[in-house]
Amino acid sequence: MPTVDDEGAVDPNVTFESLGLVSTLADACKQLGWKTPSKIQAESIPSSLSGKDVIALAETGSGKTGAFALPILQSLLDNPSPHYALVLTPTRELALQIGEQFEALGSSLGARTCVIVGGVDMMTQAIALMKKPHIVVATPGRIVDHFENTKGFHMRNLKYLVMDEADRMLTQDFEVEVDKILKVIPRDRRTFLFSATMTDKVRKLQRASLTNPVKIEVSKKYQTVEKLIQYYMFIPSKFKDCYLAWLLNENQGQSVIIFVSTCANAQRTAILLNNLGFSTIPLHGQMPQTKRIGSLNKFKSQNKSILIATDVASRGLDIPHVDIVVNFDIPTNSKDYIHRVGRTARAGRAGKSVTMVTQYDVELLQRIEKLIEKKLANYPSEEEEVMLMLERVTEAQRFAAMNMKDAEQAKKQGKRDREEMSGGGSKSSRGGKGGFKKRK
Repeated sequence: MPTVDDEGAVDPNVTFESLGLVSTLADACKQLGWKTPSKIQAESIPSSLSGKDVIALAETGSGKTGAFALPILQSLLDNPSPHYALVLTPTRELALQIGEQFEALGSSLGARTCVIVGGVDMMTQAIALMKKPHIVVATPGRIVDHFENTKGFHMRNLKYLVMDEADRMLTQDFEVEVDKILKVIPRDRRTFLFSATMTDKVRKLQRASLTNPVKIEVSKKYQTVEKLIQYYMFIPSKFKDCYLAWLLNENQGQSVIIFVSTCANAQRTAILLNNLGFSTIPLHGQMPQTKRIGSLNKFKSQNKSILIATDVASRGLDIPHVDIVVNFDIPTNSKDYIHRVGRTARAGRAGKSVTMVTQYDVELLQRIEKLIEKKLANYPSEEEEVMLMLERVTEAQRFAAMNMKDAEQAKKQGKRDREEMSGGGSKSSRGGKGGFKKRK
């Protein structure tokens, strides 16, 4: 009897045990609040347990981590050995979250997990790798650094390779690193490739790394969940900050993620909103890793109610309490819209999204509506109420601009100081003999 019908719904009689998982892992799923398998889990786990390579196409928030983690952990029970599985993922935040899920699912089995990402001391990571964890979750660039520079480190015993968010990993130019990894790990292994979309690069990677894979596609449409109410606000570009402040005032007490297009705008908007009295924190790729983790933890623990993020937070992050997603900068890639708004209305909860559309963004909105085959509703706003905040917002904009300028000057001064301390004016610093080693 099929586990998923033609409409994509999971058979209500399907349980984790009926998919072939041992009771210890089924119990671990229940402790995480997973009552029944998701569509991607119901379709892929039986094939994975039977020893097949799997390529799976599934949208964000579909339960992909469980789909590859559970078969790996069950296989580990029969043959516990170090460096048993390597999971590659494009962002540090997603790597940390996958590591947490492996630890939660595998704690009763004694499975050890290690997360290897950039922005963390290499020596500390090398020590962790030498302790021979069973599962290594990594971003491609940093694990290649360890293959090339950490003496004695190898993964010749590897039995499983997982490439998660493969489409995004390849669009972020990790192809060279992935090629290097494929050359140094055993060919005799199981490979799971998970992707939201099937691109030409993903097809090429599939041919290079998988053997006679089972292809699973649980959603052929680009769609958003039913319990997500989607709005747009059509506003003048010069008053965007004002409308954002008004919107947050209207939704006080709610947990909000605001998506912006650049790291600088994430920082600027956080300073502006904090100056207006909102409890905000930024998350973007130019922050040190410790600060990124700190921002995420403060938001997860609801210590801060508003997270201002670039697309570094648009995929994979599972934060159940998010009430609203605001697209302050409308995404230029329509598929990114689906990943962004997928941060709310998770695990059966309701949620809403508001996309701010200026006179320059109309075509982008139309592309999004065409992709999701749905018209966004107009979010009701009162221009007179919004404009009452203009004076305060203008003052906050000036404060944010000064703060950003001071930070940039401090950064430049710090760079000059470091160059002087290291003899920055000498020939060696300009690429002559003894110059800096090219960064890998």
